[in-house]
Amino acid sequence: MSGLTLSGLCVYPLKSARGCALTAAEVRMRGLRGDRRWQLVDADGRFVSQRSHPRLARLAAHLDGEVLRLSADGCGEIRVPPPDPGGPRTTVEIWQDQVDALTAGADAGAWLSRFLGEPVGLVFMDAAARRPARLAPEVAVSFADGYPYLLACESSLADLNARIVANGGEAVGMDRFRPNLVVRGGDAFDEDRWRRLRIGAVTFEVIKPCARCVVTTTDQATGERGHEPLRTLAAYRRRGEGVDFGLNLVARGEGVLRLGDAVAILPCGDRGAGRNHRSLRRPSSCARS
Repeated sequence: MSGLTLSGLCVYPLKSARGCALTAAEVRMRGLRGDRRWQLVDADGRFVSQRSHPRLARLAAHLDGEVLRLSADGCGEIRVPPPDPGGPRTTVEIWQDQVDALTAGADAGAWLSRFLGEPVGLVFMDAAARRPARLAPEVAVSFADGYPYLLACESSLADLNARIVANGGEAVGMDRFRPNLVVRGGDAFDEDRWRRLRIGAVTFEVIKPCARCVVTTTDQATGERGHEPLRTLAAYRRRGEGVDFGLNLVARGEGVLRLGDAVAILPCGDRGAGRNHRSLRRPSSCARS
């Protein structure tokens, strides 16, 4: 397949806050550099996301070097440096995983608690924290739902939006799906057949399709929630217990990606040929919040 290019690059410094579009990004094994290394937790150490708190869509998160900069209308701004590696650590829960993370301090927690209207804390995943990907345990993953990378295709979104509009709804943006990598070119849902691909000089392996959840129904500008695109996706993209859109990937190398990089679909090879995980996915747990 020819003519495919990388048209979007995005990182989400704080899990479930707004994403940051980039023109270039470093590929790391845990994900793009700076992607989902910060996370909100409740009083019991469980992760907090847009599933239960759609208001997080209104929280802007940026990285200034290694410093996390948070801002929201009516709340001003706060800058949070990475915690000292020798500082306090705490065990936090994300899905079925327990992660030993660094705590970010009381000031950040107080600011975020005011924003959400309930007590929360902020934690950081440093290099010492380990969280293996469920179906690729040789790879560490950040605070992403399940895998280091999520890829989505413009042609598939166009197909979905045509169906939504034909049913009287309004088209949705790609930001509803919170991908790291967006590909332009090809036909709708060609990616269903992909097992390995190369973007620029970096090779990626497809682990599984991405099962979507209620986060996709949240307007990423306002935090308001509706029925689309899940209602339309469920009519033609249901696989077992999940509704698929996009692919979960792992990187098989490191490098730098840039907008406009060529995307090549590769033969399966030994690693890709044996992977078929549709029946093994965690229901509704890989929407990349």
